[in-house]
Amino acid sequence: MKTLDMRGQPCPIPVVNAKKALEDPAGDPAGVTVLVDNMAAVQNLEKMAKGTGRGFSYTEDGPSQYRANIINTGAAPECGLPSPAPDTLMSGGGAESGGRGPVVLITADSMGRGAEDLGKLLIKGFIFSLAQLDPPPEALIFLNGGARLTTEGANTVPDLKALEEKGTGIYTCGTCANYYKLSEALAVGSIVDMMAICRRLAQASSVITI
Repeated sequence: MKTLDMRGQPCPIPVVNAKKALEDPAGDPAGVTVLVDNMAAVQNLEKMAKGTGRGFSYTEDGPSQYRANIINTGAAPECGLPSPAPDTLMSGGGAESGGRGPVVLITADSMGRGAEDLGKLLIKGFIFSLAQLDPPPEALIFLNGGARLTTEGANTVPDLKALEEKGTGIYTCGTCANYYKLSEALAVGSIVDMMAICRRLAQASSVITI
């Protein structure tokens, strides 16, 4: 079976990439093996496998080293188990919302309070998850320390570019970029002023602030 090395990748990246590999017509019809480094990822992969009617097993190869095997069985999903498929769980309800996703305001380069390294891992997983929404967000606006996430070298840039390709506007506050001396390092989207940000927020169907 094809092996995906998802060690060091935050949730939900292992599940999303495993699902894509399983659904790839050119992929291995037997299934996929996913390498992860935490039990939470193993459990999420198991839920996805069983919720979509696939077989599942895993082995522990060493401390924080797990090998999860997802097997194409052709069986129907197990009764009572909700499918955690990303395109279902993370659906934005396109028909109900008129096809408009939210505007997301990101005000820092990490997520939550506590360990900074964990916060940076969480914001990476959050932006990756936004790229799986249907419909995708209408716009992402980056303020203050969040401006760092749109610049060269940030691990969030590939996911932001994927969002931009889906039609999501990526905007960085010009005052913030100037303050942190990031204007010349912008890697995705465009720099805008506060008036443009205010207009975008005022016109949004909904706003999520991080």
